[in-house]
Amino acid sequence: MSNLRQRQPERHSNASPAAPPKKDRRGVREEEDQGLSTLDIIRVIAALVIASCGLSYYITNSESLIWGYQPWFTRWPVVKSYLTGPVNLTPAQLALYNGSDPALPIYLAVNGSIFDVSANPAIYGRGGSYNFFAGHDATRAFVTGCFQEDITPDLIGAEERFIPVEDVQDEKITNAQRKIRREREVRLARASVEQTVNRWEGFFRNHKKYFQVGRVVDDGEIDPLKGKRVLCDGAIQQRPKRSEMMDDQA
Repeated sequence: MSNLRQRQPERHSNASPAAPPKKDRRGVREEEDQGLSTLDIIRVIAALVIASCGLSYYITNSESLIWGYQPWFTRWPVVKSYLTGPVNLTPAQLALYNGSDPALPIYLAVNGSIFDVSANPAIYGRGGSYNFFAGHDATRAFVTGCFQEDITPDLIGAEERFIPVEDVQDEKITNAQRKIRREREVRLARASVEQTVNRWEGFFRNHKKYFQVGRVVDDGEIDPLKGKRVLCDGAIQQRPKRSEMMDDQA
């Protein structure tokens, strides 16, 4: 009996690693057509933003990249005012901010709101065309248009600027009718005064170069002319005439 053991032949595996399943052309196309990726969306948005900034720079007069919008937190004077808090000044204190002292900002007030207009010293500074507004609450002047005579916040009687001049001699209405009409026109005139004040206050409040810093506070001083002022010549000339109003209604 032979001691040699019969060796069994070694089995060599010819099997190769599992190959990935083949995809047909339809499967490849389906993966390619799944839609835009997140990166593609970001690229589109970035391209739109860059295009908008470029158009804004060349179209707007201010050469702004964001269509003239200037957030308050990008303007240091506004940020400083926000951090330091509101400035409350009496009329006498407000008068110091009239542009004569280069170390002080230029303030003016409308309806008791104080605005910093230092960004336009050529207009509101010393020698400027509207320097007479600086250091004052000139609300009445904004209503009447009398920029020299009405540098005051006193609005009593300013509604006359919008009440018609009675220039019709033989108007066929009773005294009672005339009284009712007068009361109605006074109400409308006062509403016009309020609208005018709000418009000018909004002009300075929403201006891209100006900003509110505080309020004018009462110092206890009595204005001897309060309630006694009459319309200046310029305001009288701007009053509507009854005859013209009747022609328009005819």
